[in-house]
Amino acid sequence: MQKATIQLETLTCPSCLQKIDKAVKSLEGVDKESVNVLFNSSKVKLDFDNEKISIEKIKDAITALGFEVKKSQVRDK
Repeated sequence: MQKATIQLETLTCPSCLQKIDKAVKSLEGVDKESVNVLFNSSKVKLDFDNEKISIEKIKDAITALGFEVKKSQVRDK
């Protein structure tokens, strides 16, 4: 498992947070219990199995919702 922090451009409303939370939790390979979307800092923190899903696919799921990813950081858990 790896830990990731994904910095978004801006979260403007609570419904945006809920959309991202739901989409990321639906991805196979993401530890659903670890997903934490932080409204004030516009970050998504999560743990994922890099043998089942890549950070790129997670970012793609977020951008498909219309949100811009500024950067991401991945580290071993």
